[in-house]
Amino acid sequence: MTALLEMRHITKTFPGVKALDDVSLAVAEGEIHAICGENGAGKSTLMKVLSGVYPAGSYDGEIVYAGETVHFTGIRDSEERGIIIIHQELALVPLLTIAENIFLGNERASRGVIDWPETFRQTEGLLAKVGLRETPGTRVESLGVGKQQLVEIAKALSKNVRLLILDEPTAALSESDSQALLDLLLELKAQGVTSIIISHKLNEVRRVADSVTVIRDGATISTLDAREGGLTEDRIVRDMVGRDMAHRYPARQRRAGDTVFDLRNWSVWHPEHADRQMIRDLSMTVRAGEVVGIAGLMGSGRTELAMSIFGRSYGRRISGEVRMHGRPVDVSTVDRAISAGLAYVTEDRKTLGLILEDTIRRNTVLANLGAVSQRGVIEEGRETEVAEGYRRMLNIRTPSVFQKVVNLSGGNQQKVVLAKWLFTEPDLLILDEPTRGIDVGAKYEIYSIINDLSAAGKAVILISSEMPELLGMCDCIHVMNEGRFVGELAAEAASQEAIMSMIVRE
Repeated sequence: MTALLEMRHITKTFPGVKALDDVSLAVAEGEIHAICGENGAGKSTLMKVLSGVYPAGSYDGEIVYAGETVHFTGIRDSEERGIIIIHQELALVPLLTIAENIFLGNERASRGVIDWPETFRQTEGLLAKVGLRETPGTRVESLGVGKQQLVEIAKALSKNVRLLILDEPTAALSESDSQALLDLLLELKAQGVTSIIISHKLNEVRRVADSVTVIRDGATISTLDAREGGLTEDRIVRDMVGRDMAHRYPARQRRAGDTVFDLRNWSVWHPEHADRQMIRDLSMTVRAGEVVGIAGLMGSGRTELAMSIFGRSYGRRISGEVRMHGRPVDVSTVDRAISAGLAYVTEDRKTLGLILEDTIRRNTVLANLGAVSQRGVIEEGRETEVAEGYRRMLNIRTPSVFQKVVNLSGGNQQKVVLAKWLFTEPDLLILDEPTRGIDVGAKYEIYSIINDLSAAGKAVILISSEMPELLGMCDCIHVMNEGRFVGELAAEAASQEAIMSMIVRE
């Protein structure tokens, strides 16, 4: 097949770090080409070079597109050639409508006046192409993440896309939304659109990709042709991490002790819709050394449950009782929940878990400033000592704890969030999608940390949309649907089929 894109010997250096080292990539016309690699391997950097986010002159190497050498000085240059990138953090304006977002900066206008009838007509056609049934006048803030992703693709189609780049497009999507998006990519392929997809979900890569390029430590390791057969997840993983990972989940001795956390008759109502009950009379217990999973579809109430327990960060008219070590505790505020021995690692690390523009050092101690303060004044030496300790313990890959968190890969950012909460010395750690958007190597490290915590007698609640993760890590799994537990499975009796059958029966 004819190559639409060739990136030859691309090298990109940041101060103190060589992000890309002589990377080469070829993408054939009309194919779906996957790029895989660990967090920090250089995948997103390579795509930013291609799209002009990092302009010509800021890197070494050559880009050949549609048969000619190109030098993009900005993202508008690449878009004019039909190269459109959709980043993991969607670039939509929540308060604007779908139509306004699709044509923002690319307005349908005559003599400086927007032609709204034409804008809406074209929007309807684009929405039909991506399978979105909402009207052009619908505000983006009212859409779920899956539908927002479709709006981004419709926006790309409005710019006559020829090469579509998607960076972790299904990281925040439910399984059904992920499948719908992958089906759309296959439809676009049939229409002649070439796609590059960056993904950690290897089952999805195998489903849609014609070829796979693996990048490790800023260098090209291999390019695999999926059409020849024999492409396995184990082969991709071996190239990604430089070693075999026969066991994706580290072994753990399952020894549960006394009850640490006891939730009784917990009910929560929606913070804005007074007649909508989100959590319905839930009870659960977690013992020392135990990892208890919560499974359920998006919208089942898993995150709402976790946030309502942790300082009533979500919901109104909350009722029920929380006991720690057999004694009732006050969790009515975040400070009181922390004092009671609870910690919560949010699913949204970038917005709720970290201050991205601050350092690793500062983020690590944020939830327990009193432990690094003397008479209300932070002791910077102690602060650095604590951050360095957790950097070594959790293997946070960074030159220094004075590095800004925004410059870390997703897996290392997640380790900083874990460090922040481990520094509070919790008895119960609630982990909400702790491995979302991170690669298999970093996942294994997170799983090992969870096992270390359980071995130390901590109680852990693990909320995850990835059923294999729950099956591989948990002692028992609660199945949640519409704000209620609809079943409980011991580890030895649990399976994906058993979990889904409990959800479907409801």
